[in-house]
Amino acid sequence: MDRLGAAKKQKPGTKRTLRASLAWTGAAVLGFGLAAAIAGCTAQQSSVARVMEALGVDRLALSEETREQLDRFNAVYDRYASTQEAEERLDYFRFAFRRVRASYVREVNDAELIDAAIKGVEKDKPEPASLAPRDLVEKALNAMLQSLDPHSDYMNAREFEETYITTRGEFGGLGIEVTMEEGLVKVVSPIEDTPAERAGLLPGDRITAVDGDPVLGKSLSEAVAKMRGAPGTEIVLRIRRDSQPEFDVTVVRAVIKVRSVRWRVDGDIGYVRVTRFSEKVESGIAKAMAELRTQPNTQIRGIVLDLRSNPGGLLDQSLILADSFLDKGGIVSVRGRTAENQRTYDARPGDLARNLPIVVLINGGSASASEIVASALQYHGRATVMGTRSFGKGSVQTIMPLPVEGALRLTTALYYSPSGHTIQAEGVHPDIVIQPEAQDPSQREKDLPGALPGEDQDSADGKPRIPEKSCPEEGERKDRVLGCAYSFLKAGSTESFLAEMAAREKRAS
Repeated sequence: MDRLGAAKKQKPGTKRTLRASLAWTGAAVLGFGLAAAIAGCTAQQSSVARVMEALGVDRLALSEETREQLDRFNAVYDRYASTQEAEERLDYFRFAFRRVRASYVREVNDAELIDAAIKGVEKDKPEPASLAPRDLVEKALNAMLQSLDPHSDYMNAREFEETYITTRGEFGGLGIEVTMEEGLVKVVSPIEDTPAERAGLLPGDRITAVDGDPVLGKSLSEAVAKMRGAPGTEIVLRIRRDSQPEFDVTVVRAVIKVRSVRWRVDGDIGYVRVTRFSEKVESGIAKAMAELRTQPNTQIRGIVLDLRSNPGGLLDQSLILADSFLDKGGIVSVRGRTAENQRTYDARPGDLARNLPIVVLINGGSASASEIVASALQYHGRATVMGTRSFGKGSVQTIMPLPVEGALRLTTALYYSPSGHTIQAEGVHPDIVIQPEAQDPSQREKDLPGALPGEDQDSADGKPRIPEKSCPEEGERKDRVLGCAYSFLKAGSTESFLAEMAAREKRAS
C-alpha cells in the first residue's frame, strides 16, 4: 500500500473518500515506461540487467563489503546451478537484494541477508549442479525475505498474481488467513462463510501436514501452494489444536467470494460486520449505512461495527472505513526509513452514521487494517471499543514487482495511531474488556518469531472488565460479546451499562 491518490468526485449525499494506491500499481507503470530505454540496450544483456541499467541501479555504488557478500552468493550459485549460462537469474537476485537493503523498514546487515539466502539454497543439501537457476534463486529469496520478519516474503509469478486477485475479494482456495510459526502453518483466522470455517478450523490451529505431506521444512509459500487446487477437490489437513491429539480435517476447495461487509438491523440497532479489507469495503460500507439510515418505521439508536477476527487487508480500505465515521482529525501515520514512506492520513468532513453512538468489537484476531480503524475511532472518542486486545500487527507491507516476474512483499514502515504510538506488537486495548470464560490460547504478533519490536505503552490496567458470562446472549450463535455491545447502546451511558452488568454478575453468582 503506497501513496494517497486523488479523491473520487463526490456524489450527492455521499462522503468524499480517501484513496491509497497499491504499491505494485505505480511500480508496474514505471516498468512499462522503461520499454523504450530497454529496447536500446545491447542484446547480450539479460532483460533484468537492462531494467537495472535503465533504472540506474547499476550506477548506485555498493561498498566493497557489500560486493564481497554478493560474491559469496555468486559462488553458491555457481556451485548448485544446473547451468552456468543463466546469468539473468543472478541479476534477478541482485535486483531483489538491492530493493530489500534500500527499502526495508530498518537497516539490515548485508552478511545476514546473504547468510539467509545461502541457507535457503543449501537447506535440502542439494547435489552440485542439480538446481534449475529459477528454483535456486526462489529458494534463496524465500529464505532471505522470511528472515526479516513474519510478514515479508518473496512471491513468484503465480503467487503475485493470486495476491492481486485476493485483494479484489474473489479467489480460489480454502478461505483461511495463515502465517508461519515454528515451521508450521498457523491459522490466523478462517474467513467467514468459506470452506475453512464450515470445516471447523479455528484461529490458532497449526497445520502440520497437507494430504499426508509434512509441512515442517517447507516455506510458507511452498505450504500454501500445496493447499491450492481446483474448486470442488478435497484436501486433508492434519491439525494440531492446543493440547489435543492431532486430527485430520477434510476441506473441499471452492471459489472464495468474500462479502467484505454484511449488515442488518436488530431491533433499533444497526449491526455492520467487516470480515476483511478487500477492494469491496468502500462500496459495502456506503450501501450498509445508506440502508441503515433509511429503515422504515425504525429509529436506529446506535451502530455496532464488528471487526472481530478480521485479519486486515488493504490500507486504503481501512482509511475509507475510519473516515466514514469521522468529520476530522488524524486516522493513521506511516513512518519508514525513506521520505516516500512518511505519510499522514486525515479524515474529511462527513460522518455516514450522523453522530450515532458506535461500538467497535475487536479480539485477538483483529489485525492490521482493523487496528487502524479501531484506534482512530477510539482516539477521537467516536466509538467505544469493546472485546479483548487486538493482534498487534502494526507494520505496512508494500508489494514491489521485480523485473520480468514475481514480487517482494516487504515491510517498509510501521503505522502509528493518532496518539503517536505504534500499534506494532502492542495492539489496541479495548475501552471495556469483555473477559472470556477461557483464557485465549492464540498467540499475538509479539509472540511470532522474528516479529518487529513495539514500544512500551500503558497497559489495559484500570479499564472496566466484564466477565463474558455476564453478557446476555444474542442471536442464533448466542454471541455474548455482541449482547454486551447491544446492552451498552441501549443503556445510554457507560455508567448505566457498567451498573447493569454488575447487577447481572451479582445475580449470576
